[in-house]
Amino acid sequence: QVQLLESGGGLVQTGGSLRLSCAASGSIIRIDRMGWYRQAPGKQRELVATITRFRAGSTNYGDSVKGRFTISRDNAKNTVYLQMNSLKPEDTAVYYCYGNLAPSGDEYWGQGTQVSVSS
Repeated sequence: QVQLLESGGGLVQTGGSLRLSCAASGSIIRIDRMGWYRQAPGKQRELVATITRFRAGSTNYGDSVKGRFTISRDNAKNTVYLQMNSLKPEDTAVYYCYGNLAPSGDEYWGQGTQVSVSS
């Protein structure tokens, strides 16, 4: 079992920045990919960014955040970070931390943190 605890959401103006954190606990030694997905009202959950542990920190970003968001990982702290810059109103959503285990592929989700960007 893995528990994921997000922090860092809030309200920011257009063009501002926020940093999200997600700390993992439990069967952390098996965690491979960690990252963030988001879901806006009335829309499907979409990829924001993920980063691997076992493949030299390979990253993957959603097209809408490339060049603005940066994901990083501190394996010693079992924590993943999402630095969000140049925020836009369309970035408003609930952001969910995600983790999967190797080799089973079992997936886990955090409870979500709200990010709101005002125009």
